[in-house]
Amino acid sequence: MSSAASRPNRPVPRPGVMAIEAYVPGKSQGGAGVKVHKLSANENPLGASPKAIEAFQSANALELYPDGSSLKLREAIAATYGLDPARIVCGTGSDELLMLTAVAFAGPGDEVLYSQHGFLVYRIAALAAGATPVIAPEKDYHSDVDALLAAVTDKTRVVFLANPNNPTGTYLPFDEVKRLQRGLPPHVLLALDAAYAEYVRRNDYESGIELVATCPNVVMLRTFSKIYGLAALRVGWLYGPAEVVDAINRIRGAFNVSAPGIAAAVAAIEDTTHVETAIAHNETWLPWLTRELTALGLTVTPSVTNFLLVHFPDEPGRTAKDADAFLTQRGLILRRVDSYGLPGALRLTVGTEEANRLLIETLKEFFGNKDTDKKDAGHGA
Repeated sequence: MSSAASRPNRPVPRPGVMAIEAYVPGKSQGGAGVKVHKLSANENPLGASPKAIEAFQSANALELYPDGSSLKLREAIAATYGLDPARIVCGTGSDELLMLTAVAFAGPGDEVLYSQHGFLVYRIAALAAGATPVIAPEKDYHSDVDALLAAVTDKTRVVFLANPNNPTGTYLPFDEVKRLQRGLPPHVLLALDAAYAEYVRRNDYESGIELVATCPNVVMLRTFSKIYGLAALRVGWLYGPAEVVDAINRIRGAFNVSAPGIAAAVAAIEDTTHVETAIAHNETWLPWLTRELTALGLTVTPSVTNFLLVHFPDEPGRTAKDADAFLTQRGLILRRVDSYGLPGALRLTVGTEEANRLLIETLKEFFGNKDTDKKDAGHGA
């Protein structure tokens, strides 16, 4: 037993907690007196379904606890995808479910593996569980199955794979995902983060439902924050083997999804017309933005999502940091991705027609004014 003299004089977090860099959301404020177009958080520019808004407003018995099992929402999800509702667990966004997955299946002495430019929450989840985060290199901003498998050790317990990936917007074909699963030891849990699955229009892509149905070591996570436009309500879900769902249910909060969140999410997933409208909007403006940005001489990583990773020149006055400052003053808020190891890029969410067109015009001004900027260092700062 340690002596009183050797004990700290205040509560001390366990090892790993203070190594966590808190997740910092994209900014939402622009220059003074300008209309703000927030293109930094991959939110649906069309907003939520009117039916979801109505359901949210009708859920006004605020004195009552919500259904702790989110049964109506699990049944609505199950009906949409042909799943067993008992194998679905709902959470406070998919972020909570990522954290619970790590906590349930990894701990001190274990490793949690993910790709180089994977979602920042994976590292946070690993450290919160007391595990060691391990990063596998990517190939041309794509997750690399060979690199992931090469990074697996006897200590690996969870592999997080964002497919499509945030912030790159790239994806792995389903054959590659299946190859990854086949290469993992059976006790290693593969967590497929499919937050942007609804946007993907590729014949060789699958969100992971089929793999979960046939493999005891795979889960899939989804969110209502993106295409369904319910980011403010924080609702997500996980589909997995019964044993995995049982473990996660044992450690999640008893009433982790609010009653308004449940009601709005049920209405949102049932409003297929609104979802199709959002998909059509994205199918129009994602390629348009890609073409226009490329025409400006910028490199754009091909994306299957509702956002683009845009790479800027490493030249004074033309960098991603310079462009971000210029755009922000004009009310166009993009996402700096330095924390993802991408200081030369900005992440751009597909916005409304007004926002998309304004962005291109403003970037034309930014690049067109560089000679003027050299004479007047304060211009556009």
